[in-house]
Amino acid sequence: MFVFLEKTIIAMALLRVLSGSIDILAAYFMVRFNNIEKALILNSSLALVGPIVFILASTIGLVGIADKISLAKFVWIFIGFGCILYGIKS
Repeated sequence: MFVFLEKTIIAMALLRVLSGSIDILAAYFMVRFNNIEKALILNSSLALVGPIVFILASTIGLVGIADKISLAKFVWIFIGFGCILYGIKS
């Protein structure tokens, strides 16, 4: 049986796999270095990766459904998206 996967879904999933791989690699280096200062540097670097991946995956998803939803729903999605970004920043 052949299953067709949408390119949007594949792109979003690959971004999440990449993000998870970066997290696992950072955890490995934390254990390997066994140094609190280096672990904090790695951890702060991950704080940048997470929101960037979130923004990219959300943008890809929104572009994928842009033709299927109304303008009013798009506005609500962006308001919610803005609230999430504001919450992450604060």
